[in-house]
Amino acid sequence: MAGTGERARHWRYAELPGVDLLRARYIRKTFVRHTHEHFVIAAIADGVEVFHHGGSDQYAGAGALALVNPDTPHTGRAGVPEGWRYGAIYPSPEVVAGIAAETTTLRGTPGFVRPVLDDPYTVELVHRVLRATDEGNALAADTLLRVAVTRLLRLNGGPLPRREVRTAGARIAARARAVLEDRMADPPSLQTLAEDLGTSPFALLRAFREAHGMPPHTWLTDARVRRARRLLDAGTTPAEAAAAVGFTDQPHLNRHFSRIVGVPPGAYQRERKNVQDVRRGLHLPSDAWQNRQQSRTPTPRGSRTPPPYGTPSESGSP
Repeated sequence: MAGTGERARHWRYAELPGVDLLRARYIRKTFVRHTHEHFVIAAIADGVEVFHHGGSDQYAGAGALALVNPDTPHTGRAGVPEGWRYGAIYPSPEVVAGIAAETTTLRGTPGFVRPVLDDPYTVELVHRVLRATDEGNALAADTLLRVAVTRLLRLNGGPLPRREVRTAGARIAARARAVLEDRMADPPSLQTLAEDLGTSPFALLRAFREAHGMPPHTWLTDARVRRARRLLDAGTTPAEAAAAVGFTDQPHLNRHFSRIVGVPPGAYQRERKNVQDVRRGLHLPSDAWQNRQQSRTPTPRGSRTPPPYGTPSESGSP
């Protein structure tokens, strides 16, 4: 919301394929329970973030990193009245696996063991990655990303446990998820879904929670936002994406998208378009935008220009 002091920018850099980037300051922002397809490496610069993860609240303050593995349910909110300011990189599982295979002795699918790690050095590395992308320094951005991920895996890495479907309840949950993915825009009621799967509503609800860490309706909202992100990346308008994934209208998408991704879908898509334009050999709109942002704020002599934090986080994406 404009005027709250909350700012966020969620973007990609063409020279870091498979990596999403975020820089944000949040005060009253609350992230609902959700998951990411990528890893979350959030470097806290100021304040405190609290996120529910693995059955309890985790606290990450300045100099610490909040670390979340792919497909792991978690939330997010401020832990102090002044909120929190952070930068985050979201490398894909393929990116992390490639780095782990080259620089560590980890076997199996690599991941993070603890959700919070106090390590100011890696926090600075993450922010340097973001600064390098701002400056268009591909060599530095790629190098620093690899150094940061390698250090985190060596300090806090381990093989992720395999998720095998063994129990009858887990099999029912997997079948229910497949139905919801197929019928995302027109999902059945819990009663109808349970009857179609040959079980009861409460048995299905319990099995789904155990398998996916959230009830079916919460999982469906998360899945809709994931699919909307792919559609926006492909150039679909926010209004069209909202209809395609089953939201009633674009404001409905805006509300849930912002509560999961951290920025509204319009701002999210604009940054994606910038990356696509770079790949086509066009001028980079975001550079001009950054220059305008910096020129509007006089910088005291001898001080560093602060990095751009994007649009107000609730205007019309951690």
